[in-house]
Amino acid sequence: MSPPQAKPGDPAPIRVLVVEDDPLAADAHRMYVDRVPGFAVVGTARSGGDPQRLLERTPADLLLLDLYLPDGHGLQLVRALRAAGNGADVIAVTSARDLAMVRDGVSLGVVQYVLKPFTFSTLRDRLLRYAEFRATAGEASGQDEVDRALAALRAPQPAAMPKGLTQATLHAVTEALRGAEEGISAAATAETVGISRITARRYLEHLVEAGRAARAPHYGQIGRPELLYRWLSEH
Repeated sequence: MSPPQAKPGDPAPIRVLVVEDDPLAADAHRMYVDRVPGFAVVGTARSGGDPQRLLERTPADLLLLDLYLPDGHGLQLVRALRAAGNGADVIAVTSARDLAMVRDGVSLGVVQYVLKPFTFSTLRDRLLRYAEFRATAGEASGQDEVDRALAALRAPQPAAMPKGLTQATLHAVTEALRGAEEGISAAATAETVGISRITARRYLEHLVEAGRAARAPHYGQIGRPELLYRWLSEH
């Protein structure tokens, strides 16, 4: 579904380039961004070399950037863009938890980090906070106003787990999913983790919503097709 068209007089949307080599994750990220009012995806890049060529044709205000790309690290791409005079802001979408890398990214203009797996609400929160920060203009009246502008970007509230889900069980389901190369059903996940099939399905669907798993029907010899869940590779 296409994002709503801006009405005459509305501010121009924030243009986003999604940089993600996993096709399923790229599609999920694009869908997430297009669901947030005030943002529009202008393109998708699957490697570190693509964004520079795309940005020459279609400018972007913000990169939604996976740090682990098949032809290099995402921060190398940011350095190349800065050297070429491109000042687009960056939200890093990654499983990397190295705080030294976070500091390096901040110095290059990475304004937010979103750790995988994440939900739509988590990304929406970061995007809306970025939009609030970006909208600040003019001269601050004092220190309080400067602090408020920075707080919009730097102090997001932790995203809550969906009601009834716990981090410990999510970790166990994630490990079961990652260990099943050919995919795993809710029933098999339930048996592996020691929870009910309905509970297992809730966690698996949460991982799909977070963009860390994919589901597809598996057709056996008898009966209705069974949904198999597959872990999307780490980046």
